[in-house]
Formats: sequence, structure tokens, C-alpha cells
Amino acid sequence: MALLGENRYGKSRVRLVKVNRESRVHSVCEWSVNILIQGDYENCFGSGDNSEVLPTDTMKNTVYSLARESTATCIEDFGKELAAHFLSNYSQARTVSIDIKETSWDHLMLDGHLHPTTFHQQSGERQTVIVTATRGGTVSVVAGISGLVILKTSDSSFSGYIKDRFTTLRETSDRLLGTDVTASWTYDSDSLHFDRVRPQVRTALLSAFAEHKSLSVQHTLFAMAAAALDQVANILDVTLTMPNKHCLLVDLSPFGQDNPNQIFVPTDEPHGYIEATVKRDL
Repeated sequence: MALLGENRYGKSRVRLVKVNRESRVHSVCEWSVNILIQGDYENCFGSGDNSEVLPTDTMKNTVYSLARESTATCIEDFGKELAAHFLSNYSQARTVSIDIKETSWDHLMLDGHLHPTTFHQQSGERQTVIVTATRGGTVSVVAGISGLVILKTSDSSFSGYIKDRFTTLRETSDRLLGTDVTASWTYDSDSLHFDRVRPQVRTALLSAFAEHKSLSVQHTLFAMAAAALDQVANILDVTLTMPNKHCLLVDLSPFGQDNPNQIFVPTDEPHGYIEATVKRDL
């Protein structure tokens, strides 16, 4: 006899662009929304009874329609609106998870002036959020950043590590430290000015990366997360994933040249992978 285990369903990668035209200076939001619903759907799986199933196409259309009516200015608040809508309107849904990724569009600067209706993308950085709401329960808001590529050219070393017969890596007191940061943090409330708190976390992470005297990626990761927890009271924890984007010093000696830490070859694979969650010590 087969028993249905944990299950959920929804719609992925519902993409939309919303233009705010309320002033002469427009603004643009580009969001990619994933919706996942959990509930009592055993009859659908077991007997093919779709009477309690909300089609995922309807979920897609709901995103577009609510975006038209919504006054949310950040992905955290729009995620809460979507989760509340599905819980309020569909009794079969027990838990709703809304995952949104935002692509940033910045105003183009022409001759030192902001162009009011023309935009460009400066990086691959994305703003992220996962809102999870349970019927009759709490709302969890976990925000974050992905694709934040950063590099420092000083104050980074790596030495004192285990060495065995497979070790070829040389110790260094002055190396490039580059990484592609994915960060997430849990807010202590679902009723915050998220658009004010989010940049505070980002600034704290980047300031720590720039100013920290790194002895390893792990050492810097912890310093960045600790700085965010210290400087932003409204977050409970920080999870950071920081792959080590290696830049290897090129040996120019065959050409009769020295290389005083100036010429490197960047490599993507293989790379070190460091991930950790740092929590507030309550």
C-alpha cells in the first residue's frame, strides 16, 4: 500500500515588470515570483479528484492582478499580500510560501543628470525574499541578496592550514579575496519598514567585508554576519554562502619578469565553497 508523504504544489517563475508612473520620474520593478501551497490534497494525488485544486495558471493570473492593485513598494510586502490572499480565499491551503526575486533597474545618468524614464542594470545582484504564512499561525519573512560579486585586493591572507602529501597550495599573506555572496536573514517581525531595514543589512555586510583583515573566507564570513547582527536590531540570524572565486598569481619568471601581486588569472572551477548561519546570541 502506498502512502502519500509531504507534498506541495504551485507556480514557478511568474515574471512581471511594474512601472510606477505617478510622477514625471518613473520607477520600474522586475519580479520573479514562485508560489508553493501545502494542504490537504490527498484526494488529488490518490484518486485524481481536482475539486479542491487551484490551477497554477490561476495562481499566475493572481500575481498579475494583485500587482496591479498593490501599493507594496518592496518584495517583502508584496509577498505578504500574496500569501494572505491564498490563505484567505482557498480553505484547502494550509501553508503558503511566496518566493520573490527582484532584478534592480537604475535610472540612466546622462550628462550628470538622471533620465526620468530610461533605465539600465548595473550588476547581476538580486534582492530576494521568502514569505511563509500558515493558516492561524505566524508569518515568517526571510529576505536576502544573491549575485553580489565583490573583491578586495588587500588585507586577505591564508596560512596555518593542514598540509599533507596532496598539498600544493602555498601560504600567502597578501592575496585577492573575491566571492559571489548569497545572503539571507530572518526578520524579527512581519511588520517592519522592510525597504529601510534591507539596505542597512547590505551596508553592514559590505562594510565588514571591506574593512575586515581576513585570515580566511570563513573568518570574513563570520565578521560580515556578526556586523549585520550588531548593526541591525530587527534581524535574528544571517546565512551567508561565499564561494571563493580564486585569482591565481601568474608566474612571469619564464619571461624574465617579476610579478609583485599584479597579474592574476581568474578561475571559476573548481572553487572553495563556504556557507554558515550566524545567529544572535540571545
